[in-house]
Amino acid sequence: MSNANVEQVASSVSSVVIRIAGDSGDGMQLTGDRFTQETAVFGNDLATFPNFPAEIRAPQGTLAGVSSFQVHFADHDILTPGDRPDVLVAMNPAALKANLADVPKGATLIVDTRDFTTRALARVGWSSNPLEDGTLDDYQVHAVDLTQLTLDALAGTELSRKDAGRSKNMFALGLLSWMYSRPVEGTLEFVRTKFASKPDIAEANVAAFKAGWNFGETTEAFGVAYEVKPAAVPAGTYRNINGNTALAYGLVTASQRSGLPLFLGAYPITPASDILHELSKHKRFGVRTFQAEDEIAGIGAALGASFGGALAVTTSSGPGIALKGETIGLAVSLELPLVICDIQRGGPSTGLPTKTEQSDLLQAMFGRNGEAPVPIVAPNSPGDCFDAALEACRIALTYRTPVFLLSDGYIANGSEPWAVPSLDDLPDLHVEFQTEPNGTGDDEGTYLPYLRDPETLARPWAVPGTAGLEHRIGGIEKADRTGNISYDPDNHDFMVRTRQAKVDGIADSIPQLEVEDPTGDARVLVLGWGSTYGPIGAACRQVRQTGASVAQAHLRHLNPFPSNLGDVLAAYDRVVIPEMNLGQLATLVRAKYLVDALSITQVRGLPFKADELAEMLLGVINHD
Repeated sequence: MSNANVEQVASSVSSVVIRIAGDSGDGMQLTGDRFTQETAVFGNDLATFPNFPAEIRAPQGTLAGVSSFQVHFADHDILTPGDRPDVLVAMNPAALKANLADVPKGATLIVDTRDFTTRALARVGWSSNPLEDGTLDDYQVHAVDLTQLTLDALAGTELSRKDAGRSKNMFALGLLSWMYSRPVEGTLEFVRTKFASKPDIAEANVAAFKAGWNFGETTEAFGVAYEVKPAAVPAGTYRNINGNTALAYGLVTASQRSGLPLFLGAYPITPASDILHELSKHKRFGVRTFQAEDEIAGIGAALGASFGGALAVTTSSGPGIALKGETIGLAVSLELPLVICDIQRGGPSTGLPTKTEQSDLLQAMFGRNGEAPVPIVAPNSPGDCFDAALEACRIALTYRTPVFLLSDGYIANGSEPWAVPSLDDLPDLHVEFQTEPNGTGDDEGTYLPYLRDPETLARPWAVPGTAGLEHRIGGIEKADRTGNISYDPDNHDFMVRTRQAKVDGIADSIPQLEVEDPTGDARVLVLGWGSTYGPIGAACRQVRQTGASVAQAHLRHLNPFPSNLGDVLAAYDRVVIPEMNLGQLATLVRAKYLVDALSITQVRGLPFKADELAEMLLGVINHD
């Protein structure tokens, strides 16, 4: 291989999808995250999809142990991390085997050849070397011993071969950064800061990164560098953000806009734990985080904080939500504000802890004993988690009710550019506590804890210790107005129906459902919720590019539904509902609106591919 006077060619492309894959623990997520951060700084629109095993350190060299990070970046607006990678960086045979089926013919493969031994190949089910037997003939293959190149670059350091070899992910990052003209200063600063206490490790990673960059610039194997120009976006301040961070920022913002201290009672669980980690950093904003000994204690503490006048939040995933069910019902009965963040994952039981799914919708709707209605809000993208958190808090505080916020692993861990909002655009969530007795007539001078606001049906919220406003709380049914324990059948019927009416009435304060129907003549409507927004939107774009018409609508509010949903559904001949479950929204829509919706389902722990949805939609359109 000659490194002298290699003539480089620059090629402009509009978008690229890159997937980096290797053993869990070998820095694939860090590598992808750093590439993403520099891409955000450069100004491209982007979307990411981290994918990793549940084990902290999965078996090395096995298919089950493969960790990957996919980033899609472009010079225009994009909606998904991409269906299939244009470039796959595979750090071992397992990474190549696990991801090859997703790579289209003609795509680029960059393969670290170091571990392509007979034993390693057999471990993943290959009887011969795919680099030599023709398996990869349809791809543009760069078979390079990245590990040895990294070791050579660090030969002058005092690191052991094992420690030096761990820097191969930085070599790969340097090579990709050269290939796609990414900025480098931020990464170099990040590395030196991250390993500030271990300067030898820091400089080794810097050297490996620079060696990867120089390798791309000088070797004949990579004669083409690609340019993806910045995307045209509205003016503003942007940052790259993932869903869990955006959700945490939304909760802190709601606390500031309401004037209430934020209290989080939580037990760590994948993929919700990062919200706890992030909120614990913001004590200066009056945030208090409590890592409880279990899920029940976490929500119990949060509900107690709500009784005490705080903006209370609890976070979990499906298994934890099951444990919280009784206390959620208690919050319904007490009619206190509480935000329950369910970051959904594959189930049932422990299921697929690090994979995504939308299968907790019916649990959020009905997963409690008795008639215990709870409003449900669902974000549609990582950045939208900020707005969804604000909306969940608004509903909880305004209507004195627990509220579900249904995110999932796909958008919780994924990232995108996020426009930092102006303070003037944020809602006023200020709360008026009851400070004086509210009784009238025979109840003059007394406090009636269940005397309701005539518009919202919310009961008053009194901070414990307020003179003259003493009242009891508990799970036994309350009498209307007085809040005394009541076993009266008519009172129970009235209270159950009133709590339902309160939730139903939230529909008056939420926006009408908007429909994207560019031509105005579509006969098929695609209805989605949550993280299917990106794949559905990308699929609809593909359908329209063929000349066909299709309409799209996406639900943020799932309980209650927007008041015009019935009219929207009735305006189309066919309604298609794609979900990462077995048809839970479709079940609700069919029951409430008697619409024979076509349910498209997937429970693979992975998001929908836009091109597969587009093909299905074209089939529905052409068939009808």
